[in-house]
Amino acid sequence: MTDTAINKKVRVRFAPSPTGGLHLGGVRTVLFNYLFAKQHGGDFIVRIEDTDQTRFVEGAEDYIFETLAWCGLVPDESPLHGGPFAPYRQSERKPMYKEYADRLIAEGKAYYAFDTAEELDAKRKEINNFQYSHATRGLMKNSLTLTIDETEHLLTSGAPYVIRILLPENQEVTFNDLIRGEITFNTNQVDDKVLLKADGMPTYHLAVVVDDYKMQITHAFRGEEWLPSAPVHVLLWQYLFGLENMPQWAHLPLILKPDGNGKLSKRDGDRLGFPTFALDWVDPKTKEVTIGFRERGFMPEAFVNMLAALGWNDGTGQEVFSLEELVAKFSIDRVHKGGAKFDYEKAKWYNQEWLKHLPVSRYKGLVKALFEQKGIDVTDDKKLERVLELVKERCVLLNDFVEQGSFFFKQPETIDIASIQPKWDEKKNLFFVELLRAYELSTLWEASDLEVEFKESAAAHQLKPGELMLPFRIMLVGGKFGPGVFEIAEILGRDETHSRIKKVLGMLE
Repeated sequence: MTDTAINKKVRVRFAPSPTGGLHLGGVRTVLFNYLFAKQHGGDFIVRIEDTDQTRFVEGAEDYIFETLAWCGLVPDESPLHGGPFAPYRQSERKPMYKEYADRLIAEGKAYYAFDTAEELDAKRKEINNFQYSHATRGLMKNSLTLTIDETEHLLTSGAPYVIRILLPENQEVTFNDLIRGEITFNTNQVDDKVLLKADGMPTYHLAVVVDDYKMQITHAFRGEEWLPSAPVHVLLWQYLFGLENMPQWAHLPLILKPDGNGKLSKRDGDRLGFPTFALDWVDPKTKEVTIGFRERGFMPEAFVNMLAALGWNDGTGQEVFSLEELVAKFSIDRVHKGGAKFDYEKAKWYNQEWLKHLPVSRYKGLVKALFEQKGIDVTDDKKLERVLELVKERCVLLNDFVEQGSFFFKQPETIDIASIQPKWDEKKNLFFVELLRAYELSTLWEASDLEVEFKESAAAHQLKPGELMLPFRIMLVGGKFGPGVFEIAEILGRDETHSRIKKVLGMLE
């Protein structure tokens, strides 16, 4: 643990923008924050960064909290849960940011820029790869190129402006990353970022520094795509609050496309047929539905376990972890520097392992709802639990339980008669007629007793049980699938088993 963590209570934050569905990379950032905080007895905070009102999407904030609740990653403080550092939406903290921007102006560490959108576009056309920086700021319309009187006139007349940080020229900015070690940038490679926009709202750069300070954040985990902005943030910490108060940073590796070629995106999931969002997301404008892991049939335990393995392991070879185990074993030292390829087949493997591992009571209600969506009425909960226990080894996703278990509650709509007919004869027909009689007379109805009766009857008819098992299975389930056929018969019960055998015998006449 770092010195900061030893001397202060650990406080971490996840700061999403409410601009749409939550990508699995965002949920992994939540997870690593959560694990680190809980391991050290700290607090996990969610702060909504809604300063860009042009990108705000109705319902996105609710979606974020529904995702975290499904994953079991519940914040200690947030707009939803409250806390001592409220408000937790940046739009509700707007006046505070201007105070710090004005202070930077007064200290000569920031400046007013009055350039219009048209003027900026013209400059981009004139200069390839244009950046508003030490090399170009002297060509622009700002308080560095205007006189004091000209600047004051523009301000008092209500001319639109932004406030930009004034980056020093050719200065090395160094900080320590908990994953990557010491990182150094030269300020000549960075542009003068906007800190306060024309509408008075802060950009991410100013707001994240001010809010992390105000909320006493000790550690900040974020994606590596934020590395280029790090020198701006370091300087803002130095200018406003002192570097000794800056959180420890960890820039997490990207989640990559399955082929490893670039960052995984929603489009990749759409193209390759797998989800990239935790839950279904419905775009409020287009009504386009993006499928989520939950609706695809994943358990949250498996989803969280899979995310933890994208860029981290505990060094032992263990793959299946509960959330409690992850809290106990997580170490930032074991997070990889390189990107992690997303593997949907591996994600399904995690789900299969968790379906086998969890008690069926954990997902019985979910599967029951899936049956009902297919028009299959399931009223006997005890029977449903027996069915789930019997077929769960064969299921990868929750939806598979419908295919693997619907015949227990509803007679199969199709019967694979074609797989019985080629080897069907009068001798086999007589066997099943006699089996029906034997099963009717039997006082026992357990799988082991049914199997004994079946094999004794086969011997009496001078038939091998192996020749009869496939027809028996098809009679009961409609096809060549399912668990042990005698377990199936036991759960179906005497009357239903008889009904299905008779139905197929009639089809074979």
